[in-house]
Amino acid sequence: MKKTRPLTLALAAALTVSLTASGVADAQIGPRGKMRERMMQRLQEKKAEEERPIDLQAILPGARKLTAAYGADPAQAVDIYIPPNVPRDAPVIVMVHGGAWKIGDKANTGSVENKLRHWLPKGFVFASVNYRMLPQAMAYTQAQDVAAALRWTRSHAADWGASDRNIILMGHSAGAHLVALLSSKPAMVGHPWAGTVVLDSATMKVSETMVGRHPKFYDEAFGGDPAGWAKASPMDQWTPSAVQMMLICSTKRPDKPCDDARAFQALAKRSGVRMPVLPQPLTHADVNRTLGLPGDYTDAVDRFIAERLRR
Repeated sequence: MKKTRPLTLALAAALTVSLTASGVADAQIGPRGKMRERMMQRLQEKKAEEERPIDLQAILPGARKLTAAYGADPAQAVDIYIPPNVPRDAPVIVMVHGGAWKIGDKANTGSVENKLRHWLPKGFVFASVNYRMLPQAMAYTQAQDVAAALRWTRSHAADWGASDRNIILMGHSAGAHLVALLSSKPAMVGHPWAGTVVLDSATMKVSETMVGRHPKFYDEAFGGDPAGWAKASPMDQWTPSAVQMMLICSTKRPDKPCDDARAFQALAKRSGVRMPVLPQPLTHADVNRTLGLPGDYTDAVDRFIAERLRR
């Protein structure tokens, strides 16, 4: 029997939770109906919190938000948060949300709020990206969308007083997979950027995920062709010309993603390339949500970003 990977099961559970909370799946009332109703209430409260509108003026008075299209599809959109009095050649963070390649949004509070609180006052422009998702687009196509968003951001950075060179790419979960893939193969974008922060990727070596038992949405995201798995796999696509990445990993995930991160780090080291790994005693969700809060975690990411912007 093939071994079940705890990560993929956890992602399946998270997807089920999100879809159920969205009303896609109905709660089944039975002997445990009351417990299910209480669980649904908690899930709906969490969903409401994730979708709560962000008060940008409470974060930084004078900041403004723009929403723009980077492609023809309605899903190909980006929110740009701009601080007041943008410093000359301000750096830009481009954030890619997660959600099992199937759900999520650029405005989700867990992906945006604490990061805005931290980086907007420092003079960063912050861009949060939407992209086509399953079933409309498989993972590789999603990465192509993110690449298009990155090109668009670069071409418009001067409009906001920002630098087209000082761009940091960031993503969480499925979004972390997408940004790691682009960083491993920057030819997909067509130009380099300063660096990438990978927040607890859903997968680093797609073939290892696909040969084990896995939820159906992995088949939807990556298909059944091993050549396609390699094409969409950050570790398989990595070369020494890759954009430098910092890999954040949760030590609370049962599948031990830090082992995968260290394997990726070792791959880079064999070619003389530094790839810092930052284990964190946080849940998968909190690796994303808490980034930007005061503390050692945010400080470490700040140091990596500062180092890459000085290159």
